[in-house]
Amino acid sequence: MKNSDNDSIEQFYQYLMIEKGLSPETLSAYSSDIMQFVDFLKTNSKSNIISATREDISNHLVFLAEKEISPSSRARHLVSLRGLYNFFVSEEIINSSPAAKIDLPKCGLKLPNFLSLEEIKSLLDSPDKTKPTGIRDNAIIELLYASGIRVSELTGLQKENFFLNPGYIKVFGKGSRERAVPVGSYAIEAVSEYLEHSRSRLLKNKTSSYLFVGQGGKPLTRQAIWKQLKIYAKKAGIKKNVSPHILRHSFATHLLEGGGDLRSVQLMLGHADLATTQIYTHVSKSQLKKIHDKFHPRK
Repeated sequence: MKNSDNDSIEQFYQYLMIEKGLSPETLSAYSSDIMQFVDFLKTNSKSNIISATREDISNHLVFLAEKEISPSSRARHLVSLRGLYNFFVSEEIINSSPAAKIDLPKCGLKLPNFLSLEEIKSLLDSPDKTKPTGIRDNAIIELLYASGIRVSELTGLQKENFFLNPGYIKVFGKGSRERAVPVGSYAIEAVSEYLEHSRSRLLKNKTSSYLFVGQGGKPLTRQAIWKQLKIYAKKAGIKKNVSPHILRHSFATHLLEGGGDLRSVQLMLGHADLATTQIYTHVSKSQLKKIHDKFHPRK
Protein backbone atom coordinates (compact mmCIF):
# COMPACT_ATOMS: atom_id res chain seq x y z
CA MET A 1 0.00 0.00 0.00
CA LYS A 2 1.30 3.44 -0.95
CA ASN A 3 2.27 5.97 1.67
CA SER A 4 -0.54 8.27 0.45
CA ASP A 5 -2.99 5.45 1.20
CA ASN A 6 -1.58 5.05 4.71
CA ASP A 7 -1.75 8.81 5.25
CA SER A 8 -5.35 9.02 4.02
CA ILE A 9 -6.51 6.18 6.28
CA GLU A 10 -4.70 7.75 9.23
CA GLN A 11 -6.48 11.05 8.52
CA PHE A 12 -9.78 9.14 8.64
CA TYR A 13 -8.90 7.63 12.02
CA GLN A 14 -7.99 11.09 13.36
CA TYR A 15 -11.32 12.41 12.08
CA LEU A 16 -13.23 9.61 13.85
CA MET A 17 -11.34 10.11 17.10
CA ILE A 18 -11.24 13.91 17.30
CA GLU A 19 -14.28 15.16 15.40
CA LYS A 20 -16.67 12.25 15.86
CA GLY A 21 -15.45 11.37 19.36
CA LEU A 22 -15.58 7.62 18.82
CA SER A 23 -14.32 5.28 21.53
CA PRO A 24 -11.07 3.28 21.16
CA GLU A 25 -13.17 0.09 20.83
CA THR A 26 -15.14 1.53 17.90
CA LEU A 27 -11.96 2.83 16.27
CA SER A 28 -10.44 -0.62 16.60
CA ALA A 29 -13.47 -2.15 14.83
CA TYR A 30 -13.17 0.36 11.96
CA SER A 31 -9.45 -0.35 11.69
CA SER A 32 -9.96 -4.11 11.64
CA ASP A 33 -12.59 -3.92 8.88
CA ILE A 34 -10.55 -1.56 6.73
CA MET A 35 -7.30 -3.51 7.08
CA GLN A 36 -9.10 -6.72 6.10
CA PHE A 37 -10.22 -4.96 2.92
CA VAL A 38 -6.66 -3.71 2.32
CA ASP A 39 -5.38 -7.29 2.63
CA PHE A 40 -8.07 -8.48 0.23
CA LEU A 41 -7.04 -5.87 -2.34
CA LYS A 42 -3.39 -6.91 -2.07
CA THR A 43 -4.26 -10.51 -2.87
CA ASN A 44 -7.18 -10.20 -5.27
CA SER A 45 -7.05 -6.85 -7.05
CA LYS A 46 -4.76 -4.44 -8.82
CA SER A 47 -6.42 -1.61 -6.91
CA ASN A 48 -5.27 0.10 -3.73
CA ILE A 49 -7.57 1.57 -1.07
CA ILE A 50 -7.98 4.89 -2.93
CA SER A 51 -8.52 3.44 -6.41
CA ALA A 52 -10.77 0.56 -5.25
CA THR A 53 -13.98 0.09 -7.23
CA ARG A 54 -17.53 -0.91 -6.44
CA GLU A 55 -16.70 -4.35 -7.84
CA ASP A 56 -13.74 -4.68 -5.43
CA ILE A 57 -15.98 -4.01 -2.45
CA SER A 58 -18.70 -6.38 -3.70
CA ASN A 59 -16.10 -9.11 -4.26
CA HIS A 60 -14.77 -8.53 -0.75
CA LEU A 61 -18.25 -8.98 0.73
CA VAL A 62 -18.67 -12.20 -1.29
CA PHE A 63 -15.29 -13.37 0.01
CA LEU A 64 -16.43 -12.73 3.60
CA ALA A 65 -19.67 -14.62 2.94
CA GLU A 66 -17.71 -17.59 1.61
CA LYS A 67 -15.74 -17.57 4.86
CA GLU A 68 -19.14 -17.85 6.63
CA ILE A 69 -18.86 -14.40 8.20
CA SER A 70 -22.32 -13.50 9.53
CA PRO A 71 -24.55 -11.02 7.65
CA SER A 72 -24.39 -8.59 10.57
CA SER A 73 -20.57 -8.63 10.54
CA ARG A 74 -20.50 -8.18 6.75
CA ALA A 75 -22.90 -5.27 7.14
CA ARG A 76 -20.53 -3.71 9.67
CA HIS A 77 -17.64 -4.12 7.20
CA LEU A 78 -19.64 -2.27 4.57
CA VAL A 79 -20.59 0.50 6.99
CA SER A 80 -16.90 0.95 7.87
CA LEU A 81 -15.95 1.20 4.19
CA ARG A 82 -18.81 3.61 3.51
CA GLY A 83 -17.53 5.83 6.30
CA LEU A 84 -13.99 5.72 4.91
CA TYR A 85 -15.00 6.54 1.34
CA ASN A 86 -17.45 9.26 2.39
CA PHE A 87 -14.53 10.85 4.23
CA PHE A 88 -12.35 10.55 1.13
CA VAL A 89 -15.05 12.32 -0.89
CA SER A 90 -15.39 15.10 1.69
CA GLU A 91 -11.61 15.60 1.65
CA GLU A 92 -11.62 15.58 -2.20
CA ILE A 93 -9.28 12.59 -2.28
CA ILE A 94 -11.75 10.83 -4.62
CA ASN A 95 -14.73 12.13 -6.60
CA SER A 96 -17.35 9.57 -5.58
CA SER A 97 -17.71 6.68 -3.15
CA PRO A 98 -17.47 3.15 -4.60
CA ALA A 99 -19.43 1.90 -1.55
CA ALA A 100 -22.40 4.23 -1.98
CA LYS A 101 -24.79 2.02 -3.97
CA ILE A 102 -24.00 -1.36 -2.44
CA ASP A 103 -26.88 -2.80 -0.40
CA LEU A 104 -26.28 -3.93 3.15
CA PRO A 105 -26.40 -7.72 3.65
CA LYS A 106 -29.81 -8.89 4.84
CA CYS A 107 -29.41 -9.42 8.59
CA GLY A 108 -33.03 -9.96 9.52
CA LEU A 109 -34.77 -8.00 12.26
CA LYS A 110 -33.45 -9.00 15.63
CA LEU A 111 -36.05 -7.77 18.07
CA PRO A 112 -34.83 -6.82 21.53
CA ASN A 113 -35.98 -8.97 24.42
CA PHE A 114 -37.51 -7.16 27.40
CA LEU A 115 -39.16 -7.81 30.74
CA SER A 116 -42.82 -7.28 31.54
CA LEU A 117 -43.82 -4.95 34.36
CA GLU A 118 -44.60 -7.98 36.50
CA GLU A 119 -41.12 -9.41 35.85
CA ILE A 120 -39.51 -6.07 36.71
CA LYS A 121 -41.40 -6.03 40.02
CA SER A 122 -40.37 -9.64 40.77
CA LEU A 123 -36.75 -8.81 40.01
CA LEU A 124 -36.87 -5.80 42.35
CA ASP A 125 -38.33 -7.96 45.13
CA SER A 126 -35.35 -10.34 44.96
CA PRO A 127 -32.48 -8.43 46.68
CA ASP A 128 -32.32 -8.84 50.47
CA LYS A 129 -32.72 -5.24 51.60
CA THR A 130 -31.71 -6.07 55.16
CA LYS A 131 -28.11 -6.25 53.86
CA PRO A 132 -25.96 -3.39 52.50
CA THR A 133 -25.37 -5.29 49.23
CA GLY A 134 -29.08 -5.93 48.83
CA ILE A 135 -29.90 -2.24 49.31
CA ARG A 136 -27.23 -1.38 46.74
CA ASP A 137 -28.41 -3.97 44.23
CA ASN A 138 -32.01 -2.82 44.55
CA ALA A 139 -30.85 0.72 43.77
CA ILE A 140 -28.84 -0.53 40.78
CA ILE A 141 -31.81 -2.38 39.29
CA GLU A 142 -34.12 0.59 39.88
CA LEU A 143 -31.64 2.98 38.25
CA LEU A 144 -30.93 0.75 35.23
CA TYR A 145 -34.64 0.38 34.59
CA ALA A 146 -35.48 4.02 35.35
CA SER A 147 -32.81 5.52 33.09
CA GLY A 148 -31.99 2.95 30.41
CA ILE A 149 -28.27 3.61 30.82
CA ARG A 150 -25.69 1.04 29.75
CA VAL A 151 -24.03 -1.04 32.46
CA SER A 152 -20.66 0.51 31.53
CA GLU A 153 -22.20 3.94 32.11
CA LEU A 154 -23.54 2.81 35.49
CA THR A 155 -20.22 1.38 36.70
CA GLY A 156 -18.49 4.62 35.69
CA LEU A 157 -21.14 6.85 37.27
CA GLN A 158 -19.64 9.33 39.72
CA LYS A 159 -21.44 10.16 42.95
CA GLU A 160 -21.36 13.85 42.07
CA ASN A 161 -23.22 13.16 38.83
CA PHE A 162 -26.36 11.89 40.54
CA PHE A 163 -28.70 14.79 41.31
CA LEU A 164 -31.48 13.87 43.74
CA ASN A 165 -33.27 17.14 43.13
CA PRO A 166 -34.64 17.62 40.45
CA GLY A 167 -33.87 13.96 39.75
CA TYR A 168 -31.46 13.21 36.92
CA ILE A 169 -28.04 11.73 36.25
CA LYS A 170 -25.22 13.06 34.11
CA VAL A 171 -23.93 10.24 31.93
CA PHE A 172 -20.86 9.97 29.72
CA GLY A 173 -21.67 7.47 27.00
CA LYS A 174 -20.03 6.18 23.85
CA GLY A 175 -17.43 8.54 22.43
CA SER A 176 -17.49 10.41 25.77
CA ARG A 177 -20.75 12.08 24.74
CA GLU A 178 -22.42 13.68 27.73
CA ARG A 179 -26.16 13.53 28.30
CA ALA A 180 -28.57 14.22 31.15
CA VAL A 181 -31.07 11.43 31.85
CA PRO A 182 -34.09 11.99 34.09
CA VAL A 183 -34.98 9.38 36.71
CA GLY A 184 -38.24 8.82 38.56
CA SER A 185 -39.19 8.82 42.21
CA TYR A 186 -38.70 5.06 42.72
CA ALA A 187 -35.08 5.22 41.57
CA ILE A 188 -34.44 8.40 43.56
CA GLU A 189 -35.82 6.78 46.69
CA ALA A 190 -33.79 3.58 46.15
CA VAL A 191 -30.53 5.45 45.54
CA SER A 192 -31.22 7.72 48.51
CA GLU A 193 -31.68 4.68 50.74
CA TYR A 194 -28.44 3.22 49.40
CA LEU A 195 -26.54 6.45 50.08
CA GLU A 196 -27.97 6.73 53.59
CA HIS A 197 -27.82 3.13 54.78
CA SER A 198 -25.49 1.11 52.57
CA ARG A 199 -22.68 2.94 50.80
CA SER A 200 -20.67 3.96 53.88
CA ARG A 201 -20.90 0.41 55.25
CA LEU A 202 -19.54 -0.97 51.98
CA LEU A 203 -16.75 1.63 51.87
CA LYS A 204 -15.49 0.62 55.33
CA ASN A 205 -13.77 3.95 56.08
CA LYS A 206 -12.39 4.23 52.54
CA THR A 207 -13.32 6.86 49.98
CA SER A 208 -14.49 6.55 46.40
CA SER A 209 -15.74 8.93 43.74
CA TYR A 210 -17.96 6.22 42.24
CA LEU A 211 -21.64 6.12 43.12
CA PHE A 212 -21.85 2.34 43.37
CA VAL A 213 -19.13 0.45 45.21
CA GLY A 214 -18.36 -3.11 46.22
CA GLN A 215 -17.08 -4.50 49.49
CA GLY A 216 -14.15 -2.45 50.76
CA GLY A 217 -14.96 0.43 48.44
CA LYS A 218 -13.82 -1.24 45.23
CA PRO A 219 -15.59 -0.09 42.03
CA LEU A 220 -18.18 -2.54 40.76
CA THR A 221 -17.44 -4.34 37.51
CA ARG A 222 -19.87 -5.08 34.69
CA GLN A 223 -19.30 -8.77 35.28
CA ALA A 224 -20.28 -8.49 38.95
CA ILE A 225 -23.55 -6.72 38.10
CA TRP A 226 -24.32 -9.25 35.37
CA LYS A 227 -23.69 -12.14 37.78
CA GLN A 228 -25.94 -10.67 40.49
CA LEU A 229 -28.76 -10.07 38.01
CA LYS A 230 -28.60 -13.72 36.99
CA ILE A 231 -28.94 -14.75 40.65
CA TYR A 232 -31.89 -12.41 41.25
CA ALA A 233 -33.62 -13.50 38.02
CA LYS A 234 -33.38 -17.13 39.07
CA LYS A 235 -34.70 -16.26 42.52
CA ALA A 236 -37.61 -14.37 40.91
CA GLY A 237 -38.42 -17.31 38.66
CA ILE A 238 -37.79 -15.36 35.45
CA LYS A 239 -37.00 -17.70 32.56
CA LYS A 240 -35.62 -15.04 30.21
CA ASN A 241 -31.92 -14.34 29.82
CA VAL A 242 -31.73 -11.40 32.23
CA SER A 243 -28.81 -8.99 31.82
CA PRO A 244 -28.23 -5.27 32.35
CA HIS A 245 -29.03 -4.73 28.67
CA ILE A 246 -32.49 -6.31 29.00
CA LEU A 247 -33.31 -3.60 31.55
CA ARG A 248 -32.24 -1.00 28.96
CA HIS A 249 -34.53 -2.68 26.42
CA SER A 250 -37.35 -2.75 28.98
CA PHE A 251 -36.89 0.96 29.72
CA ALA A 252 -37.25 1.88 26.02
CA THR A 253 -40.09 -0.56 25.40
CA HIS A 254 -42.22 0.59 28.32
CA LEU A 255 -41.64 4.28 27.55
CA LEU A 256 -42.83 3.86 23.97
CA GLU A 257 -45.78 1.70 25.00
CA GLY A 258 -46.73 4.42 27.48
CA GLY A 259 -46.81 7.03 24.72
CA GLY A 260 -43.26 8.37 24.77
CA ASP A 261 -41.96 9.82 21.50
CA LEU A 262 -39.08 8.19 19.66
CA ARG A 263 -36.83 11.26 19.65
CA SER A 264 -37.01 11.63 23.45
CA VAL A 265 -36.22 7.94 23.93
CA GLN A 266 -33.29 8.31 21.53
CA LEU A 267 -31.84 11.16 23.60
CA MET A 268 -32.24 9.28 26.88
CA LEU A 269 -30.66 6.12 25.48
CA GLY A 270 -27.77 8.11 23.99
CA HIS A 271 -28.24 6.74 20.47
CA ALA A 272 -26.38 8.80 17.88
CA ASP A 273 -28.79 7.67 15.15
CA LEU A 274 -32.58 7.62 15.42
CA ALA A 275 -32.63 4.47 13.26
CA THR A 276 -31.01 2.57 16.15
CA THR A 277 -33.90 3.51 18.42
CA GLN A 278 -36.55 2.51 15.87
CA ILE A 279 -35.94 -1.18 16.64
CA TYR A 280 -38.12 -0.66 19.71
CA THR A 281 -41.18 0.52 17.80
CA HIS A 282 -42.28 -3.08 17.15
CA VAL A 283 -43.30 -3.46 20.76
CA SER A 284 -45.96 -0.80 20.47
CA LYS A 285 -47.98 -2.74 17.88
CA SER A 286 -50.16 -4.47 20.47
CA GLN A 287 -50.71 -1.16 22.23
CA LEU A 288 -51.60 0.54 18.95
CA LYS A 289 -54.10 -2.24 18.21
CA LYS A 290 -55.78 -1.63 21.57
CA ILE A 291 -55.99 2.11 20.86
CA HIS A 292 -57.34 1.48 17.37
CA ASP A 293 -60.01 -0.95 18.63
CA LYS A 294 -61.03 1.45 21.38
CA PHE A 295 -61.24 4.70 19.42
CA HIS A 296 -61.65 4.04 15.69
CA PRO A 297 -65.28 4.48 14.53
CA ARG A 298 -65.10 1.37 12.34
CA LYS A 299 -63.02 -0.91 14.51
